Amino acid sequence: MSAAMDELLETLDLVHLDDNVFRGRSPQVGWQRVFGGQVIGQALIAAQRTVANDRFVHSIHCYFLRPGNPAVPIDYHVDTLRNGMSFTTRRVVAHQNDKPIFAMSASFQIEEDGLEHFMPQPLNVPAPEDLAGEKVLVEKIKDSLPENVKRYWGRERPVELRPVSLKHYMSRDPLPPHQDMWLRTTGDVPDSRVVQAAVLGYLSDMTLLDTALFAHGRSIFDTDLQVASLDHSMWFHRPNKLDDWLLYSQDSPNASGARGFTRGSLYARDGSLVASVTQEGLIRRVEPKK
Repeated sequence: MSAAMDELLETLDLVHLDDNVFRGRSPQVGWQRVFGGQVIGQALIAAQRTVANDRFVHSIHCYFLRPGNPAVPIDYHVDTLRNGMSFTTRRVVAHQNDKPIFAMSASFQIEEDGLEHFMPQPLNVPAPEDLAGEKVLVEKIKDSLPENVKRYWGRERPVELRPVSLKHYMSRDPLPPHQDMWLRTTGDVPDSRVVQAAVLGYLSDMTLLDTALFAHGRSIFDTDLQVASLDHSMWFHRPNKLDDWLLYSQDSPNASGARGFTRGSLYARDGSLVASVTQEGLIRRVEPKK
């Protein structure tokens, strides 16, 4: 177990405060705001704790309302919307300093058999073992990264990324708004579908908005852009133990109105579709800091 993965699992282990109220903390890693994937994972844990053990999440729909402060605890209030024969629905609102910062609706279902199909993963994607690791990646692009980002990439993290292409990080030329990225946790994930789904929600927020900038030759590291997640939806198709690499195939069909829209598909090593993701984020031009 890596220290970063151990910290992530501790972060997802919420404190029970009251009926349907849970508290989470944020790791102190130097960011000015809470990582969106962390709030998704914590909210999913909070909702699942109010649901029968035979029901597992199949979809979430989230809104990021305010930036989260990593120094302040986050309280998750869960509303029981429906307890049906097959489906259970919950609404979770996360608060800091008595203000909502995040809202999520989540639906859970009992296990059922049914028809099955899935769109295959992209063809001719190199295996993760054939791609550069993070240390090599950072060394290649370090001159274009702000100091705080370099420090972040230099730390041990709970998820390792291996992009198929590095062109976006090394060029300002417009590129097709698509990327394939392998990722995996840097430590073992418990044999619990609840925790596995929360970790999957955590990592689903990685690199999505960056894909919307490919077509413009831009990067989320550009100081004249304000980039932030606005909403995030996810569908959990098949359970996955997260004990191997996942392929995250992403594209961005649209950018307009100072917003970028992205889609992602998470595939297991055997090619099966584990989860689908959509996200829209703010992409606003701002005066660069001097």
